[in-house]
Amino acid sequence: MMNAWELPTCLCVGGENWKIRTDFRAILDILKYFNDPEYEPDEQWEICLDILFEDYANMPYSIRNEAAEKAIEFIDMGIKDDGKRKPHTMDWEQDAAVIIPSVNRVLGKEVRAMEYLHWWTFLGAYMEIGESLFSQILNIRQKKARGKKLEKWEQEFYRDNKALIDLQVKRVERSQEEKDELRALFGFNKK
Repeated sequence: MMNAWELPTCLCVGGENWKIRTDFRAILDILKYFNDPEYEPDEQWEICLDILFEDYANMPYSIRNEAAEKAIEFIDMGIKDDGKRKPHTMDWEQDAAVIIPSVNRVLGKEVRAMEYLHWWTFLGAYMEIGESLFSQILNIRQKKARGKKLEKWEQEFYRDNKALIDLQVKRVERSQEEKDELRALFGFNKK
């Protein structure tokens, strides 16, 4: 179990502490790959663990499932979800331009200029975003996803900012040759 009062820099996997990359940019890279339809789930996990664990190449294969569980726990800051499926209403990449100013406001500094910022600090600031452009966008997305009627001002805001509010569907498709080459590169057998 994660200790919310500390900022972890390693995860205990297979009874051993493994150093992890904790800067928010590393975790956002991981999330980008999980949201990329060009990668198969096994490729996404391989990339995730390779980015997160500094010495992943030396991690025994037998503990990699446990490593994946610990990675999820770290990325989610130890907060368990209720298991209910929720509509997809945000995208770290697409929303970066409106998330960053909000996080900056919460932290009182420009996070992109910081050499290092622990993921949990960044995520905590994200969770504290109050009234902002991002919160307006998110509110409208959530209402639309649940089929709720938008108020008049929200309808107008949506019309004026449709490109900012509508989530883009990622449907980039690789050729079979590219998929086979990537799978071989990551050491996966073609299924």
